[in-house]
Amino acid sequence: MVTVAMAPPKGAPELDALQREGVVFLLRKGFDSLEAIEGPDGMEIDLMDDVIAAHPGGVLLKLFVDAPALEFAEDAAREVVAELLERTEPLADWQITRCAVELNSELLQESLDAADGPDAPPADPAERARRHRAAEPAPAPGRLDPAEVEAMRSRLRALAPLLAAFPLDRFGYSDDPGQRTVGREAAEIAAGALVFGIDLLVDELFTDLAGLEDDGPTVAESDATFMLLDDLPPQFADEYTVLFARRLTVTAVTLTARLTQPHPTRPTCVAEELLLRFLLTQAEVTADLYDLLTEEVSAALETFADGIDGDLTEDDLDIDPTAVADWFTPFDAEGFVHPYAANDDEESLQGPGAR
Repeated sequence: MVTVAMAPPKGAPELDALQREGVVFLLRKGFDSLEAIEGPDGMEIDLMDDVIAAHPGGVLLKLFVDAPALEFAEDAAREVVAELLERTEPLADWQITRCAVELNSELLQESLDAADGPDAPPADPAERARRHRAAEPAPAPGRLDPAEVEAMRSRLRALAPLLAAFPLDRFGYSDDPGQRTVGREAAEIAAGALVFGIDLLVDELFTDLAGLEDDGPTVAESDATFMLLDDLPPQFADEYTVLFARRLTVTAVTLTARLTQPHPTRPTCVAEELLLRFLLTQAEVTADLYDLLTEEVSAALETFADGIDGDLTEDDLDIDPTAVADWFTPFDAEGFVHPYAANDDEESLQGPGAR
């Protein structure tokens, strides 16, 4: 996987919701036309999948490619993204701020073990990294400016108190060193990233809703690309209607509003469990984008997730055979679900004149 971060020119204002939607549309249009990326000497590198996520400061792109070498994948990804930006007039002034390959460590070791010959890289990844640094002492192009990283670090830490429903001890930090699993900074970055992700989550739901309204009536029947609806359990795609997307969006607004209130909270229905998991993903992506996803920050996010009922870190949320219509039903009598989301009567929600 190749991670590519892009940003508008320095000094440009942050992207608003409409601009983020437009940037994602333009990039999606470009990447949907690609089946492969041309690498060095005409080598074809298969493009298996891609994920595009916009945020106020730019875009994070993840390309899943099949390439014979890491360097080929990174170079080819950088070249194709640069070309796409150049030929897309509204994005012509944008810059690639980061381009890096991520590889499963076990696959890397298998590749190293299989290599032979006098020019083969050393099997020890640490030694390989040392030689690489010795050969190329200059920082790799595309890395974020350290000032940008520090600015985001400060911003996330400043946002942390807004997550009033969850104090820092929910992320593993304690004033008692004996009870502490992460440092204060890591806990604040994790909490701030969750707050930062709220805007992204709600904006992406509005974007998906607009796309479904234009190209519905359900996700299963639509050819549109959705930012969040496509990540819901696919076996229920024919039940993800416009009304469902509206109910999900209202639920997201309700849930995220509670997170900023000084009262302990937890998901009150299946829909909120799903949304909170999406929010955790947004937080992780944000921290990763700004080189802030250290092992300690990851641990803080995992501690938070583990403390929420339902263990949101599990890959397979236990919702089968729950009907989609029941996702907005409170788990118990004390659970609150917004009246709009709780109402599954399509005719009453759309009004007496609806057809």
